[in-house]
Amino acid sequence: MVGHYIQVNKMRIKLIFILGIIFGACYSQINKTYTSTNKKAIKYYEEGLRHYQGYRYEPALAELQKCIKEDPAFIEAYLAMGQLYAEKNKLPDAELAYKKALEINPSFFPRAYYELGLVQFYLMKYEEAEKHFQLYLKQPKVNPDIKPEAERYIKNARFAAEQMKRPVKFNPQNLGSGINTPMDEYFPSITADGNQFLFTRAIPYKDYPDVKNEDFFISEKQNGKWTEAVPIMNINSQGNEGAPSLSADGNILFFASCATPYGDYGSPDRKGYGSCDIFYSVKVNGKWSKPRNAGPKINTQHWETQPSFSSDGKTLYFIRGMVVRGEIKQQDIYMSTIDENGQFNEAVRLSDVVNTPYKEESVFIHPDNKTLYFSSEGHTGMGGLDIFMSKRKEDGSWSEPVNLGYPINTASDENSLLVGPDGKIAFFASNREGGYGGLDIYGFEIPESLRPQSITYVKGKVFDAKTQKPLQALIRTARPGQTTYEREIFSSSNGEFLQVMNSNQKYVFHAECEGYMFFSESFDIPENISIDKPFIIQIPMIPIDTGNAIVLKNIFFDVNKWDLKPESKTELNKLIEFLRKNNTVKIEISGHTDNTGDRKHNTTLSMNRAKAVYDYLVQEGKIQPSRLIYKGYADLRPKVPNTTPENKAINRRTEYKIISK
Repeated sequence: MVGHYIQVNKMRIKLIFILGIIFGACYSQINKTYTSTNKKAIKYYEEGLRHYQGYRYEPALAELQKCIKEDPAFIEAYLAMGQLYAEKNKLPDAELAYKKALEINPSFFPRAYYELGLVQFYLMKYEEAEKHFQLYLKQPKVNPDIKPEAERYIKNARFAAEQMKRPVKFNPQNLGSGINTPMDEYFPSITADGNQFLFTRAIPYKDYPDVKNEDFFISEKQNGKWTEAVPIMNINSQGNEGAPSLSADGNILFFASCATPYGDYGSPDRKGYGSCDIFYSVKVNGKWSKPRNAGPKINTQHWETQPSFSSDGKTLYFIRGMVVRGEIKQQDIYMSTIDENGQFNEAVRLSDVVNTPYKEESVFIHPDNKTLYFSSEGHTGMGGLDIFMSKRKEDGSWSEPVNLGYPINTASDENSLLVGPDGKIAFFASNREGGYGGLDIYGFEIPESLRPQSITYVKGKVFDAKTQKPLQALIRTARPGQTTYEREIFSSSNGEFLQVMNSNQKYVFHAECEGYMFFSESFDIPENISIDKPFIIQIPMIPIDTGNAIVLKNIFFDVNKWDLKPESKTELNKLIEFLRKNNTVKIEISGHTDNTGDRKHNTTLSMNRAKAVYDYLVQEGKIQPSRLIYKGYADLRPKVPNTTPENKAINRRTEYKIISK
C-alpha cells in the first residue's frame, strides 16, 4: 500500500518486542536441561519449536498446549506460548501465559516481567504494566538495551493511566455511503471551503482479490451531504496512488506514488528517484494535468510520502523515512518552502521538538497555517502511534506537542487525522463495527482545546474589467505594515481563487496581473469568525491605460492628519513595485475627503495626504519625481453620495491614476 502504515485499531507490539525473543532460544535449547523431566512434555515442546522455526504457528501452539497438559509446571512452555500469542496479537492469552510462568518461578526468566508489562501496556492495563516494568528494573541483571525502553514505557503508562481517568469527548460518525463502501477508504483531504472531499480507496483486482489497487476518489458536498464519490481522472493508474493532499483552493494535488527511475509499473512515465516519491498535479480548465515528480529537493532515494500542502501556498510538509537495507527507518517530518520563482527549496527536517528518534507520520498542517497535527511513537502517549498537535510560534519554532488524549488515542496506532477547515470536525479512518466494511472514514467533534485557530476565506473571480475575460492573477495577503506577504496563490485558468485568512487579524489584500493596475482591498477578520460566512468578491482588473484610476484601500491616516501610519507601508511598497515593473508609467496621486467640515481645510488635508504618499515614493522607493504628481480634491469627486457614514467612509480615500504610459 502506498497508503503507508494504515493500521487503525490494530495492535503492533513491536513485532514482537525490542530485541524480541526467538522462540525458545532464551529459555532452553533442544537436548538441554529443562524445568520439566516429563519426556512426553519435552517431546511436545521440542516439536512445537520445530513448527515455530518453520513458521507454522498454529501447530506450534497445539504442541505447546499438549506439553502443558502433560506437565502444568513446564515454565519454558508458558514463556514460549506467551511469545507466540503476543506475535499473533492474542494479548489476553499472552498475558495469562506470562503470568503463569512468573507464578511458577519468578527468578527463572526475569525478563518475563518486561514482556508481561508490554502485553499489559497494549491491553491498556497501564497500572499493572508499570508495576511489571518496575519489577523488571529491580532484577539483578537488566539488559542495558532494554532498560531505557522499560523506563520509557513506565513514563507512558503513567501518562496513559491519567488520561483514562479524564477522557475527552469522542463520538465518531460515519460519513455515509457517498464516501464509504465495503472496500477500504482512508487518508482524507479537504478543500478550505469544505466542499470537496478527497480520499484513497483500495480496490481489489478482479482476478487477484487479495491484491488491491489504491486510487483517489472525490466527493462534493450538496445540501450538507457528501455525494457519491467518483474516481479522479488523469491521476489514477493501474499502479497505486496514496496519501493525497489538496491545496486550499482545490487546484493542486500532491500525492505519493512508488516509482523507480524507470517508472511505476502501473504508469511507466511516472518516474521516481527510488522507493516512494511525492508527485503533484494541477487542475487546468477543470481537468487534472499529468502528474509530475516534485523533484530532487523533496524526493531522494529514500521514502517520501504523506504530503500536506499549506494554505498559503508556500510550504509542503511530508514524511521521509531512510531506507536502510530494505527497511524504512528514521521516519521524520520534513518541510520544503517554495521560492520566488515557484521552485521548491531543499527540504529540511523539523526540529527535535516535533521529531523524535522514533517514528513520526501522518503529518497535516491545518489551513490556519499554524497548527500541525501528526502521529508519533516517540512522544509520551497511550502506546503505538498517537496523534499530537503542535502550534507554530511567531518566531517560526514549534510548541511542545500535545497528545490529543484518550479515547482519540489508545494503545493501537492512530494516524491519518484530518481536521476540517472549520476547526471543529476531524476525520479519520477506522474499521470499527457498524461501518460499511473494511476501513471507513469517520468524523468527530474535536475538543475545543485541541482546535486550530478559526479561519475564513475570500473567494472570487479575477477578470478583465473591459472584456470580462478570466485572468490568472497573483493573489497576495499580508498584515498591514508587513514588508513580506503571508500568503500567495494564483487564480485558476478560469479566474477563480480561494485565499484563507485567520481570525482576529487585519489583512492587506492585493491582486496583480501583467498589463493591469493592481487591485487593492482590506479585510478586518473578527476573533470569532465563522467559515460559513466567507468573503465573496469580484475583482475587475483595470488595464494600464491613460486615465484609469485605482483606490489604494490600505493607506491609513489619523483623523485630520496627514502623517502616514506604519500600517500603510505594505500598500506603498506594492505601489513602488508596480512603478518599478512598469517603468514608463506616470501617475497622479490624489487625496479625497467626504463633505464633513470646511472645504478649504479639507482641500489642504487631502493635498497633504497625497503629498505624503508622493514623498514616500520618492524618498523610500527612489521613484523619479518626474513620474509623479499629487493633488488634493477634498469632496469635489465623491464616488457615492455623502448621505450615510458608510458612504462617507468610501469617499475618504487615496487614489492613483495613470496619466501616461
